[in-house]
Amino acid sequence: MEKSFTHIEAGRARMVDISEKNDVSRLARAAGEIVLSAETLEKIRTGTVEKGNVFATARVAAVLAVKKTPETIPMCHQIPITGIDVDFEIGEEAVSAVVEVRTVGKTGVEMEALTGVSSALLTVWDMVKSAEKDEIGNYPHTLIRNIRVLEKLKGKA
Repeated sequence: MEKSFTHIEAGRARMVDISEKNDVSRLARAAGEIVLSAETLEKIRTGTVEKGNVFATARVAAVLAVKKTPETIPMCHQIPITGIDVDFEIGEEAVSAVVEVRTVGKTGVEMEALTGVSSALLTVWDMVKSAEKDEIGNYPHTLIRNIRVLEKLKGKA
């Protein structure tokens, strides 16, 4: 069976009509990571980043991004968000973020989870950018990577 694009009709982008779908509990988990220097990772680990608590700030950014996803992704529906969890882990070369979003609605929340992860990682970058810059102001080693959907559940899961 050939897959089709649900958001394109007659060559034009469109928002899919979900009015006939039933409300169902849904969950999506997305993840990604930001590669940082060992020195920056240690500053995050010890809470000595000049701008403040990196994870607290990035967690709030993720929640706000999830709630505003339809404002930045044009064909996303406004859906009732019933829960958001944001977790971080400091590894040897990177900080990992996982965002879980829940709803009871007519469509999934994977775009919201992906948007939350992206915003969380961008906020981490913003919080530590002064430590990551080289002598001319560039970021030769800082990298956001592996943003992906880990899991998507529909119905009683």
